[in-house]
Amino acid sequence: MKVLGFWNNKGGTGKTSLAFQGICTFAAQHSDARILVVDVCPQANLSELMLGGQENQGGVNLLTLHGEAGRRSIGGYFQTRLPKPFDTSGLSPNGFISIPHHYNAAVPSNIRLLAGDPLLELQANAVSTLANTQIPGTDSWAKVVCWLRDFLEACSDHFDYCFVDMNPSFSMYTQIALAACDRLVLPVTADDSSRRGIQNAMSLIYGLKLPSDVYAQHNFHSRMTAAGLPSPKVHMVAKNRLTQYINTAKSYAAVLSGIAFDLDAMVKDNPDYFTFSAVSEGTYEIKDFQTAGVVAFARGTPFVSMHSGSLSVAGQRVKVDREQLDQNRDIVVEFASRFW
Repeated sequence: MKVLGFWNNKGGTGKTSLAFQGICTFAAQHSDARILVVDVCPQANLSELMLGGQENQGGVNLLTLHGEAGRRSIGGYFQTRLPKPFDTSGLSPNGFISIPHHYNAAVPSNIRLLAGDPLLELQANAVSTLANTQIPGTDSWAKVVCWLRDFLEACSDHFDYCFVDMNPSFSMYTQIALAACDRLVLPVTADDSSRRGIQNAMSLIYGLKLPSDVYAQHNFHSRMTAAGLPSPKVHMVAKNRLTQYINTAKSYAAVLSGIAFDLDAMVKDNPDYFTFSAVSEGTYEIKDFQTAGVVAFARGTPFVSMHSGSLSVAGQRVKVDREQLDQNRDIVVEFASRFW
């Protein structure tokens, strides 16, 4: 199973909407592929989109999954691991996986979902405590950080691709998600905080430019290496929401060039952390989705199955321009084609 994650240490980069559009487009283009989506985020925004969005009871449907016996979500799975954190015997993933198409016909039928859950925040302290428990002869951190890897291994015969959405934190549940990924998409927007976000992400994942060797010995990458586990590689930096016009806004040029400059230095100094050798190969510019994007988010409808015209949003009719929708669809098709 190939596993690609969406993450950035900075919020507000449009990560979840990009993930939703990209995953659904990829699934529609590869209708024979078996696809699992894992939402490792307490807000569970991607799950709500997959299950119908605000307009089509996505939140209600998500609560229904949380209310099922055993809790059909990532939180339900973690709950079963807490009493026996180092034991994988008897692991049965099927009971935690749902079929979004049964709730939202706009989502391709070949997608399955391990839904997000606010329970993750309540579980975070307990999970972190378990990971740092000192047990002679046992690498507790490595055992816990493999929880999602264990889950994917148990259902690997049933899926070809897995996509993982993560929130901007670097809590233990985010590290569990990162540890399961082969590749990462890092969305950024054209501002200085996004530039710092890329620098922070590289520091958190790979230990680059940490203030002292004390931190370096305990960073994510060092612990993964010590446990014999591969760290994920940065596969794409998605420059998101650049402009509502045809060309990238000039006011963003300096920030974007700064991000490219930083990336170029990182790739040259640490080529093993990337799947690309030139920044131009690993970056993709995505224009603002405008009205069509707002409607897609509200209705839980990906561009690949959206129709232009007048659509209902929050009790009002909103017009989706056909040309705008076609442009957005083309952008996302190209974006999804770069996943593998």
